[in-house]
Amino acid sequence: MKLIRFGEEGKEKPGVQTEDGKWLDVSAFGQDYNEDFFGGDGLARLTDWLKENGSNCPEVSKETRLGAPLRRPSKMVCVGLNYAKHAAEGGMAVPKEPVLFFKATSAIVGPNDDLVIPKNSEKTDWEVELAIVIGKKASYVSKEQALDHVAGYVLHNDYSERAFQLEREGQWVKGKSCDTFAPLGPFIATPDEIKDPHALRLWLKLNGKMMQDSSTSDFIFDIPTQISYISQFMTLLPGDVISTGTPFGVGLGLKPPTYLKPGDVVELGIDGLGSSTQTAKAYGQ
Repeated sequence: MKLIRFGEEGKEKPGVQTEDGKWLDVSAFGQDYNEDFFGGDGLARLTDWLKENGSNCPEVSKETRLGAPLRRPSKMVCVGLNYAKHAAEGGMAVPKEPVLFFKATSAIVGPNDDLVIPKNSEKTDWEVELAIVIGKKASYVSKEQALDHVAGYVLHNDYSERAFQLEREGQWVKGKSCDTFAPLGPFIATPDEIKDPHALRLWLKLNGKMMQDSSTSDFIFDIPTQISYISQFMTLLPGDVISTGTPFGVGLGLKPPTYLKPGDVVELGIDGLGSSTQTAKAYGQ
């Protein structure tokens, strides 16, 4: 199943993308894609509901804006430096255990919404990432049980302001949490849609030029390890998002470093998870 949310910002409705690519409005199901949905066996209930009611669901025009494919989760946990070449291009050692940071959930936007370059930004950068949506409460989960807690997978661009992140005091969160810095989607794909999440090509283009082109097979820490590790330090709730890290090819690692400016167009995608496009604009533009 592929879950979408569509409509004006702040007024999104739940939908599904069918196997033939159509968008269906499932508002009549009566529940948005939030913690209660994922934690309350919502995927199974929606599947059963669609068997009886799918033919009566209104089709949604492809001209309609897509929002993030889930309502704002309780938290968004990110894993840093999870590809060896990315660590090297940032001049950082390959970590011995997962590097964790938070991204404010207020940064979440739709997959094709504009990227707003923050006020006083000098070094806004891109990062294509595979993100995981948690489907079942997870605390002290073993690696062997970790994938049982996954509701689905989603495309994420972990935008980062490198000066805020690396040159200001404190933790990375300041450079990761600016408004519009977490476009998600176009859809959440349930695990049955993704044959092997550790063998997915992910890519990103800047103004049509390929900047990142790699595979999740290059993970330092695989998905079960990430989920299990994070759950040793905090309880993961249904609907929470884990972003699994970015491969090499970010602006910070180029010589000379390259950062986003108004008018730049960023396109990205992951096998089986679709693609998204963001156009950069200046704060207040």
